[in-house]
Amino acid sequence: MTDLFDIKGKIALITGSTHGLGMAMAKGLGQAGATIVVNGNSSQQKIDDAVKELQNEGINAVGYKFNVTDEQEVITAVKKIESEVGPISILINNAGIIKRIPLIEMEVADFKEVIDIDLVSPFIVSKHVAKGMIERRQGKIINICSMMSELGRNTVGAYAAAKGGLKMLTKNMATEWAKYNVQINGIGPGYFATEQTKPIRVDGHPFNDFIISRTPAAKWGDPSDLAGAAIFLSSKASDFVNGHILFVDGGILATIGKPSNEE
Repeated sequence: MTDLFDIKGKIALITGSTHGLGMAMAKGLGQAGATIVVNGNSSQQKIDDAVKELQNEGINAVGYKFNVTDEQEVITAVKKIESEVGPISILINNAGIIKRIPLIEMEVADFKEVIDIDLVSPFIVSKHVAKGMIERRQGKIINICSMMSELGRNTVGAYAAAKGGLKMLTKNMATEWAKYNVQINGIGPGYFATEQTKPIRVDGHPFNDFIISRTPAAKWGDPSDLAGAAIFLSSKASDFVNGHILFVDGGILATIGKPSNEE
């Protein structure tokens, strides 16, 4: 059975992986034996620090700085990675942003920026990584979707539009590429305990109380909870799983919720 989940020696490119959930998945795949290619675009120092953090845990890791929304940069980076590190066998499209602005107040430029990073970039990176996977007749692509691929919420209209689109892009990639033995699936994270959510994860904060009461597991997810899903979708165990969105959300999408007076 362990062979089903074996990813030792595989090369995994994870976009937007210098911190947060991207780093958590990098650690999970790295601890399972994959070589991790860290990506970011904000600064080389952040990439170097992330690579060092992984290496300090005994993970084989390298870093490449490139803008996932710039097709020419992506083409150059993919060629360089495959030349210097080896063929990319796992791609996780994790890079993304969110702008919490009511739609009626949102500038078109802000809306387009979210769409460009959260939806267009997975298309660009997948397109150029998939070419090698199709030629080799083997590969795994994981798009990081969201509960907002299924639900709406105030102030996140652009993000929800992008993540809903990413769900359908995942299904269409599978439609076109599954015949080449390339599996394309998505992970839809719920609410996780990260540095970004730390300020609102305190008892008494309205949003913290809402998440605890709304989640059947009655807690925020730990970033490490994504490791199992990422390993599954990166391994032989998922060879006949295609176009699926695996939600890791503590059960939020399974329930309509509960009355406020119910324990």
